[in-house]
Amino acid sequence: MVKPMRVLIGKPGLDGHDRGAKVVAAALRDAGFEVIYTGLHQTVDELAEAALEEDCRIVGLSVLSGAHLSLVRKFMERLRAMELTDVAVVVGGAIPPADVPKLHELGVAAVFPTGTRLDELLDWFRRQL
Repeated sequence: MVKPMRVLIGKPGLDGHDRGAKVVAAALRDAGFEVIYTGLHQTVDELAEAALEEDCRIVGLSVLSGAHLSLVRKFMERLRAMELTDVAVVVGGAIPPADVPKLHELGVAAVFPTGTRLDELLDWFRRQL
């Protein structure tokens, strides 16, 4: 039996809106992924520790606050410090198109701005299997 891929969904920073993160988490669960949702107001250190403890292959960060560049930069630095270089990081939320290349430069594997269709997101995750 094949073990389902583990995905961590987190809301870093002070952003208090998590409807999108919960919709994505439910869609991934329905598609057969094992999803760990950490809830609101997580620090990047807490999310990195959770990724390690939960042995996740993908971490999805949902950011609507506009602080995505600084939060992702800190998160990627923390993953490298923990030697978690085999964890793919994806970012979703209110991401301006001009920031997508900047996120990729930081090491983000995929960006799913607000309005991304769930079938597109699920296709990307299935390709990671």
